[in-house]
Amino acid sequence: MAVKLTCLACGQTNRVPEDRLSAGPKCGTCGARLIDKAPKDISFDVLRKAARVDELPLIVDFWAAWCGPCRSMAPEFASDAATLSGQARFAQLDTEANPQASGTYGIRGIPLLIAFRAGGEAGRQTGEMPAGKITDWVKRIAGKSSVG
Repeated sequence: MAVKLTCLACGQTNRVPEDRLSAGPKCGTCGARLIDKAPKDISFDVLRKAARVDELPLIVDFWAAWCGPCRSMAPEFASDAATLSGQARFAQLDTEANPQASGTYGIRGIPLLIAFRAGGEAGRQTGEMPAGKITDWVKRIAGKSSVG
C-alpha cells in the first residue's frame, strides 16, 4: 500500500510504498527527502496542503524567534523528530514570517505543537515540552497503529 506525502520543500504530492518509508524516499519532482531525521522549516502554503493530504502524521511546531520557550524547545523537538523518523514527520512554521497561520489554526500561544493526520487536526499541545514527552504525546495522538 502507498502512503501520500507532500514534499515539504516544493509542495508536490508523492506516493511512497509503506515498506519504503524508512529507506529515505525522495520527492519525484525536486529530489528533496520526504522523511528526514530533522524538522523541516515549511511555508504556510505547504503546511495547508500537507495537513490536508498527508497520510503519515505531521507534527508541526509553531514558533517565533523572539520566544524564549520556543528556542529552548527546538533541540528537544529535533531530538524526538530523529527518534520518530519514518513514523511521523516533523516540521516548524515561523509564526512571525507566516502571520496568517495564527488565524487559520487558532494560535493563541507559542510554542504550539499541532498534530495533523488523515486530513485534519489530531491534537494540539501549547507550551514547552521536554524530549521524550513530545514522543509520548505523538504516540498518544497518532495511535499505536500509526506511530511506534
